[in-house]
Amino acid sequence: MNLLTTYLKDFTSLFFPDVCQACGNSLVIGESVFCTTCIFQFPYTDFHLDAENTLAKQFWGRIHIQSAVAFLYFSKGGKVQNIMHQLKYNKQPQVGIELGKMYGNLLKDQEQYKEVDAIIPVPLHPDKFKKRGYNQSEQFAMGLSEVMDIPIINDLLIRVKSAESQIKQSRSNRFHNIESVFETRETQKLLTKILLVDDTITTGATLEICTIALQKIGIKEINIVGIAFTQ
Repeated sequence: MNLLTTYLKDFTSLFFPDVCQACGNSLVIGESVFCTTCIFQFPYTDFHLDAENTLAKQFWGRIHIQSAVAFLYFSKGGKVQNIMHQLKYNKQPQVGIELGKMYGNLLKDQEQYKEVDAIIPVPLHPDKFKKRGYNQSEQFAMGLSEVMDIPIINDLLIRVKSAESQIKQSRSNRFHNIESVFETRETQKLLTKILLVDDTITTGATLEICTIALQKIGIKEINIVGIAFTQ
């Protein structure tokens, strides 16, 4: 960045300051997307350090996966809820990318994430994609991809229809609501090991259906990675 660009950036920030997407406070030089205080205070799960973490256990007896992790704990009224609102509804795709980079730096040296063939984000229905302008799970995947040097495949898992609202639904009802939502396409690439990426994980019903669909086309090792986990 040259001197003129630096001056222009500083001048612009006086009138249109960059703000932390978690707390809304102005960012200082050297900070990006999130302030240092929020990064320090985020409710990290550390699931990547425990193969038998709470999220992974949620899938036991339901589907066969290699691992399941999420970066942050989600709680109502907390900073993570605000972050996810910014990402999904306030046109802030950089939030997903930054979170992906942060988590990617933690995952890249873990043994189970080595030799991964591709990252597959859970897709949005085309109507919702058009309205939002981007897929929040794909933004997270982009950050992971950049740090972990793993390609993203967007056209393998397809959402063919919108699911009913999952709010206040039981796990069983959520599962049945989305059984016919996803389809897969055959791929010319030999994929054995993937990261299946979602934003906020609650019951895991969506990821369960996606995993079953991907296993039907021969993908054997599926690792689930989410931004946030709601206990």
